[in-house]
Amino acid sequence: MTANEHRMVLMALSANLPLAEKIAKRLHQPLADVNLDRFADGEIRLNINNSVRGDNVFVIAPTAASPHASVNDNIMELFIAVDALRRASAHAINIVMPYYGYARQDRKARSRESIAARIIADHLEQAGATRVIAFDLHASQIQGFFDIPVDHLMGAPILADYLLSNHLIDPENSVVVSPDHGGVRRARELNQFLGLPDSYAVIDKRRPVDKKNTVEVLNLIGDVDGKTAIIIDDMIDTGHTIVEGAKLLRAKGAKKIIVVASHALLSGDAPQLLQHSDFDHVIVTDSIDIPESKRFDKLQIVSADDLFARAITAVQENGSVSPLFQNRYHRGFESD
Repeated sequence: MTANEHRMVLMALSANLPLAEKIAKRLHQPLADVNLDRFADGEIRLNINNSVRGDNVFVIAPTAASPHASVNDNIMELFIAVDALRRASAHAINIVMPYYGYARQDRKARSRESIAARIIADHLEQAGATRVIAFDLHASQIQGFFDIPVDHLMGAPILADYLLSNHLIDPENSVVVSPDHGGVRRARELNQFLGLPDSYAVIDKRRPVDKKNTVEVLNLIGDVDGKTAIIIDDMIDTGHTIVEGAKLLRAKGAKKIIVVASHALLSGDAPQLLQHSDFDHVIVTDSIDIPESKRFDKLQIVSADDLFARAITAVQENGSVSPLFQNRYHRGFESD
C-alpha cells in the first residue's frame, strides 16, 4: 500500500446527507463547503467554496429519490457537481454511489427501449468522473458500461453480520431465499456469509413486460418447512413482489420470515404493506435516506457507513478493496 500524495476531500450532495456525515465522522474528515440552490424555475446551481485543485475528491451521492427531490433531480445534481470539480482542476473525481439510479434499466426488455443505466454511466464519464464506488448494483454488468475503474461493494456482508450478531436466525435451521432466478448469486453470497449449508430456495415468478410493479408468483423451488426463511434482494420498491413471496413461504411452512435488502426505496404504500405482511423483520441499509414518515415497526436499518469509509480509505491509499468482500464471520466472494 502506498500513501497517496493528493489530499483527500469529501463532498456530499443533498440526496443522503445523514449517511455522508456518518462516513465523514468515520474518516475524521470534514465535508467540503458546498452551496446548492435552485433558480425559480427549478434549475440547480452548485458552487464549491473550497479549493480542490490537485485533490482526490470523493463525492457521496446516491441517485435515488430523496425526501425533497426526485431521482432525476439528484442525478442532475451529481452531473453538475462532477463538471464543477473537473473545471476546478480536481486531480481525481471519485463518485461514491450508495444507490445507482436507473440500474433496473440495464438492458432492452422490449424493442425501442433505452438502456438508461448506460446513459448515466456515459454522462458521468463525460462530465469528468475518474472512478465509481458502487453499492449492490441491480445488475453487476453495469460495471461494464464504464471505461473508468468501478469498485462494486456488496451489502451481503453487513446484512449477514447484523443477522448473526443480533441472533435473529438459527444457522442450524435457516435457509436463504432468492426472490427470483436472477437473484440466485446474491442468495449464494448471503448463504456463504451466514455460514449456512450450501443450499437455498428460489421463488419462481413471472413479471409481465407490459405491467409495471406487477408479479405473478408461481412456485417455490426448495424447502422452507419449519425453518427461518431469509429473502434477500437488492432493493425494496413497492414491496408487492416480496410480500407475495412471503405469503408463499408461509404457505410452505416457514416458521419465521425475514427480508434483507441493501436499498429501501419504499415507494407508495410500501411501508404499510410491509408492516402488515408475513415478514417478522424487514432489514435494510441506509444507502437511501429513509424519512420518519416511511419508517415502521418491523423496519430495522443497518448503516453502511463503515463499509464506504473503508472503501474510500483503500482508494485514497492505493490499497485493495478485496478485504471488504468478507465479513467478520466468514470469508466472502471477490469483487465482480
